[in-house]
Amino acid sequence: MSVRRSEMQEDMRFRILRLLRENPELSQRELADAVGVSLGATNYCLSALIDRGFVKLGNFSASDDKRRYAYILTPRGLTEKASLTGRFLKRKKAEYVALKAEIEALQKEVEPIGEANESRIGR
Repeated sequence: MSVRRSEMQEDMRFRILRLLRENPELSQRELADAVGVSLGATNYCLSALIDRGFVKLGNFSASDDKRRYAYILTPRGLTEKASLTGRFLKRKKAEYVALKAEIEALQKEVEPIGEANESRIGR
């Protein structure tokens, strides 16, 4: 498995755990929409999180539809979320540094073009 794919899967797990921590009553479809992945990918990820003991299912008591579940983070899930958060933040900071450097390089490329255009206009 490529590093990039592994990071994308880890990002999806992080985002799902983060959303469930804040809103355990979200449906799989709502999670999929919020994370920006397919319903099937969300179902697969949730099943894996449940199998690993990071999330447990509970009935969503406020719902009239008793088939609805609440996805509750377990203590292991909270620990995993904290670990994923640290790695996610480290990756995003590295991406920020790289993006900032790329923007600065592009600005240096564009500045001479802008100066040349200004000098032609000023003639």
